[in-house]
Amino acid sequence: MTSATAAPGRAAQRGTGPPDEQDHRPDPARPRRAAGRVPLWLAAPAIVSLLVTAAYPAVAGIALAFTDSSLARPLREFAGFDNFVAAAESVAFGGSLLRSALFAVLATALSVTAGVAAALALHARGGRFGLLGAVLLLPMVTPPVSVGVAWKLLLAPVGGAFTGLWDALGISGFNPLGSGPGAFSTLVLIHAWQWTPLVTLLVFAALLGVPAELREAAALDGAGWWQTLRSVVAPVVAPTVVAAAMLELVLAFKVFDLVAVVTAGGPGVSTILASFEVFRTAFRGSFEVGTAAAETLVLGLLVGLVLAAVGLLARRVPGSDE
Repeated sequence: MTSATAAPGRAAQRGTGPPDEQDHRPDPARPRRAAGRVPLWLAAPAIVSLLVTAAYPAVAGIALAFTDSSLARPLREFAGFDNFVAAAESVAFGGSLLRSALFAVLATALSVTAGVAAALALHARGGRFGLLGAVLLLPMVTPPVSVGVAWKLLLAPVGGAFTGLWDALGISGFNPLGSGPGAFSTLVLIHAWQWTPLVTLLVFAALLGVPAELREAAALDGAGWWQTLRSVVAPVVAPTVVAAAMLELVLAFKVFDLVAVVTAGGPGVSTILASFEVFRTAFRGSFEVGTAAAETLVLGLLVGLVLAAVGLLARRVPGSDE
């Protein structure tokens, strides 16, 4: 009798524990799901989006590059490496690759330098982005076509907004877009002006992550502004600066809008960058879409090699390998 009543008592005692402990006890009959795993059906929209926006264009571009394709009759027959040979023999495309590489290096160096300086200046105001920072972001959020049209009107030699400035400087009638070097340099400056705010925003966010304790310790040790910047701030911010530089390189290599709107590749061929040359091959003249696709793949390979080289150099920057 005692054992019979004791068993239900123990069962009742087990069932009267705290509700949280009862609810969270693992059920051995229920299969466990690995921690951090997302059900496949939840990831299905993202997978479909990647297939539509990335995989399909990539496959289509490769197919066009290895076939005899025109704008009216794509994928006519397999052409092997004929399109790549045509791209390699094209003097115009070879020159555009060199100009694109020079453009990307100059624009990236200028935008990263100006962006880091602007971020440091904004952070020195007290660590708040503020209204001034929001105003500085306006070029970045403006469509590139609008940026090109605005600067073309500003730089117009007759009736342009800078005409009075040239007169004041004693260079009346100055036209920066009238010569090859001038037009190329102007495009570099416009691109850097538009995308410097991106570097500023990224570096400013990284500066907020510098521990205040490190700054205070450096100040107690008698470190000046430059020593603190080099020994405390730079190692923390360096990975962000490297990432911003690589992003700027990609943006500079793919510039098309500014060239099409501001200079249309001129004067002569001085501002024909690789992306604009691919456009000319595909949609002007003979409409050689297959050759244009091959040029696109070559350009992508060049960008990949440049980014790989930058990544190798970045490993020598203190803190960039963290």
